[in-house]
Amino acid sequence: DQVSMTVLDYETAAYDSDCESSVSDSGRLFREFARNGMVKLEESAEGGGGGGGEYGAVMKSFLVDMRFLGEEIDVVAVHKNMYSSVAGQAKLEAFRVFSRAVAARRGGDANVKYGWYGGSPDEIRDVVTYGFVGSGKFEKGISHGVGIHLSPVNSPFDSAMKAKEDENGVRHMLLCRVILGNTEIIGPGSEQSHPSSTQFDSGIDNPIAPTQYIVWTSYMNSHIFPNYIISFRAPCLIGLRRTWRSATTPNSLSMSFPVFLKVLSRFVHPSKVGLILNYYNEFRENKIVRSQLIRRLRNIVGDKLLSSVIKLCRNEVNSLLYSSFRF
Repeated sequence: DQVSMTVLDYETAAYDSDCESSVSDSGRLFREFARNGMVKLEESAEGGGGGGGEYGAVMKSFLVDMRFLGEEIDVVAVHKNMYSSVAGQAKLEAFRVFSRAVAARRGGDANVKYGWYGGSPDEIRDVVTYGFVGSGKFEKGISHGVGIHLSPVNSPFDSAMKAKEDENGVRHMLLCRVILGNTEIIGPGSEQSHPSSTQFDSGIDNPIAPTQYIVWTSYMNSHIFPNYIISFRAPCLIGLRRTWRSATTPNSLSMSFPVFLKVLSRFVHPSKVGLILNYYNEFRENKIVRSQLIRRLRNIVGDKLLSSVIKLCRNEVNSLLYSSFRF
């Protein structure tokens, strides 16, 4: 289930703020966001001025999956796309039309979700200005199909890893509404670029706990509606990028513990995640040795689930030895 997005209905949004003044101190890219119909939401009490409840809802969705990175996440700004221009209103109306069309074909439910999209600063700007202009970067053996890949609202980490820093060390991600309709499973390494039949509309990587939504190129500007941009600093992601790639590459023999914990948190209770993190911190402080950490980890999680998570992290079919971890 996704975190509830208690936001103002985008169909009744009104553009009543001075965009340029709201971003006067936020740099070149923020000014470009403003010129393209974005308005900066302000942190305030629920229901108050500025962003009100929307700011808190976006922040909650972003931080729920990034909590294991601790205080190293600094959210700089949250912008909302008001689509106040004629072209913007046309995009909004097109999204409504396609939502109704998919719902009509799929028993009244278009299966609309929120999803995160991370990219370079220029790419995020271009999506807001022109829409998606390509099928995204395809990584052989890793990517799940050829299309636009988004992360579920509760799992922004994958998209955060794809977000590139601007000249100020700030990364930017889109939070979009996505029409999924009927989904089909797309395996890693698949070069599929369209639905396998007329019964499907989009793809997912895992039917139980999806971490990727795959929207085909032919649908990318009709089935994806960018609503928000979250801008943040996360220096820790620089060090994680290399280990993240190794953790998702076949035949890799090592991974980052934070990446492992992030995947594990999808399957175990938060209290257990907190307990494991405490043990990990004790290990880093030399209070316990590596063998003790692994033994406690196995006792808390269980060998069956732990083995499954290792396979999921590393994109492998065969089980890997616990000793292959490099904590």
